[in-house]
This record gives sequence, structure tokens and C-alpha cells, in this order.
Amino acid sequence: MTLNHLTPNNKLSLTNNKELITNMHQKFLLDNQIRLIVNELPHTRSVTMSIYVGTGARYEAERVSGISHFVEHMLFKGTARRPTAHDIAVAIEGIGGFFNASTGQELTNYYIKVAYQHFDVGLDVLSDMLRESLFDPNEIEKERRVIIQEIRETFDTPDELVFFDLDALMWLPHPLGRDVAGSVESVSGISRADMLNYLAQHYRPDNLVISVAGYVKAQDIIPEINAKLAGLPHAPHATFARFEPAQERARWQVRYKKTEQAHIAVSTWAYHRNHPDRYSVGVLNSILGDGMSSRLFQEIREKQGLAYSVSSFGSSLDDCGYFGSYAAVDPKTAPVTLEAMLYEWGRLANELVPEQELTKAKELIKGSILLSMEDTHSIAAWYGRQEAYRQEILTVDEVTAAIDQVTAEDVQRVARDIFRNDWLNLAVVGPFKSDAKFVRALRV
Repeated sequence: MTLNHLTPNNKLSLTNNKELITNMHQKFLLDNQIRLIVNELPHTRSVTMSIYVGTGARYEAERVSGISHFVEHMLFKGTARRPTAHDIAVAIEGIGGFFNASTGQELTNYYIKVAYQHFDVGLDVLSDMLRESLFDPNEIEKERRVIIQEIRETFDTPDELVFFDLDALMWLPHPLGRDVAGSVESVSGISRADMLNYLAQHYRPDNLVISVAGYVKAQDIIPEINAKLAGLPHAPHATFARFEPAQERARWQVRYKKTEQAHIAVSTWAYHRNHPDRYSVGVLNSILGDGMSSRLFQEIREKQGLAYSVSSFGSSLDDCGYFGSYAAVDPKTAPVTLEAMLYEWGRLANELVPEQELTKAKELIKGSILLSMEDTHSIAAWYGRQEAYRQEILTVDEVTAAIDQVTAEDVQRVARDIFRNDWLNLAVVGPFKSDAKFVRALRV
């Protein structure tokens, strides 16, 4: 066995004049070029193992839209040694662990969290799923029906449907505008051969990252991981279509649906994952719509009583990003709620945030990060995702320090940059037969 120990990273930082070990992650390159991140956490009694695959919905051809998600489901449906989904579930739940997976636009993630003494079982199950899944034709047909019902459920769930419409409005015909689950038509046409080809193309060693955090020793688990994942086939590097926003005027879609509430989602373009202003957008988001002290919550819910659910949201991808606000309201007050949301956007662009409010927003972000780091799953995700995105791995202290550097001027500058009328995208779902009131609220 040849093991390359790439970056044992043991940094010391000073926080309030106290020395803290803030980054004990170790990075290794396994024999077959899989990247491995290990966080040894002797104070815990659990261990999480996450596997990140550098693929997702935006890598898919339109004909097989949804195949990343379909493949993810099939890895839970039986292997050569555990022929059924029940066998796999019992293997983990029978030792008190839990496991799950998710598919996004650029990453697919599988994870298992178990008590530390059962790490070898968790590794065996996860590697078995990755290497020896059966893709049994009967199970494929059953899961196809399940996924089609999942897709159809979106159209009966207005708070999901509004984001389905918003994505389509913003991105189509680019692959980013398609639903991660695909469409009924595309999922109906995906074959077993399509899935096996997709697996061979994307689930290759140089496209995998394993992140382990918990009560483990790197030198103890590395030989096990190396052995369990040896022999994965190599394949040419897969790419995706880049995206550059080219919107020149506001866009909107008002979908008629007989609902008790109206669902409103309005968005604008923002920054890619590595943009230097990403932390300023995070602070802006905290000020605007994160928590009960945020501006949207206080103005729209507490002062005007317009909505029970109101928040802001955002996402950053490799080449682009977006930011927006959402509310669920009485249909009669939907246009005025949209006006109130956009008014708060305008305030951030036109007025400097008071220092006390700025500090509160930054502390909320930092607190959320720091509190999440008490869990081995979150720690594995923190390091694994960064490595899977091929980013420089930043520690929690480095990120919180960057957040501290954001000024009121930064927030206003970013707000002026992204809150543009010609970049507005609006999706509404509710009992509306006309879009006229919403168009007026957009002021376009």
C-alpha cells in the first residue's frame, strides 16, 4: 500500500488571547486517487463517514434528466451481499446508526453515522453500496414509480412548486433550470444501461472525496478504507455546461392554483461560490431574512401581520449564484407583501445598516456555524464539501474571521450590485387569474 499524506493541517490561532487548536483535519490521497479527509475527535463517541461524488443534476443530458437522483436511490436497493433494501437498513439500524443521501446540482452525498465501535460496519455497508449495488431490474421499475410520485407530489405542494417555477424561470433552457428529480418523461425513459454508464463515468476514484470525523485514528482506518474501495474503475473527467446570467429585464410567472395561501418567491442574481463578496451576501441574508429578529420577519410578520412564513434564501454554485425572499400569505395581501419585501431590499441598497444590527447579524451566522460543529456529521460535511468542490479548505475560525471583516459599507455595496430591477425573477402560486397586481408591485 502506498499512502500519500498530503496536508496534515494543525493550525493554531489566537482568539481572545487564548490559544485554540482550530483545525486538526488531515488530508490523504489513497492508492486509487480517492481523497480522504480525517478529523480525529477523541472527545466524541460517534463517527460519521461521508462520501461526496462530484456530480449532480447539472451534469446530465436532457434525455436522462434526474439520473443522478435515480442512481442515488438505487444504491440503497440491494447489493451482492445485502440483496434487499431491508438488508441494508438492518445492517445500519441494527447497530444504532443512521444513514442517508442527497443529490444536488453539483454534488451527490452518501453518509453513515454510527457509534465509534461500529465504524468498520458502517464502512463495509457504504463501500458495499458504492461498489456492489445490483441495480436489479425489478427494483429499478419499483423505484421509477416511487420517483415519479415524488415528482408529481411537487405539483400538489405549493411551497415546493413555487421554487420549481422560480428555477425554471431563472435558468431554463440551461440544465440548472430542471428539477433535480427530473421530469416524468425523462425518468420514465432512463434504462439500467443508462444508470450503469452514468455510474462508470462519474463514480470514479478521482471524483470521490471521503470525509471521516469522530472517535477514530487516521492510521487505523486508512488501510480499511483503502482495501474496501480498491478497484473502482477510472474514467475520463466529466464536465458541465457553464452558466453566465444574461438577463436584461424582469421576468415573472403567476401560476393559478386553488390554494388557501399564496406563495411568493422573488430572486435576483448573486455571486459564485468563491467570490470575494460571498461573506457580505451571507451577512446581508442574515439581516434581511434569517431568524425572528430579521427585517423581513419583523416588518412583514410582526408589524404588518401579513405572513406566518417569511424568509430569505440564497445559493452559490461553481459559476453563478442567486439570492431571494419567500413568503406564504393570504392571497388578498400577496401583492402588498411583495411590495414590502422589495422595499426592504431597497432599504439595504439605500441606507447603511446600523452597527448594532450588523453585529447581531454576524453573531447569528457565527453562532450557527460554531454550534453545528458539535456534531460529527456537520464536521465531516464542513471539510468534505470544501474538498469535493476543490476549494481551499478553510477552518471555522478562518470563516468566522472573514465574516467579522464585513462592514456596513460592504453590505450596502453588495445590495446595490445585486438588487436590480432588470434582474428580478418572480414566481407566485395561488388563486390568481391575472398577474397585473404583481407586475405593478415589481415596478417594471
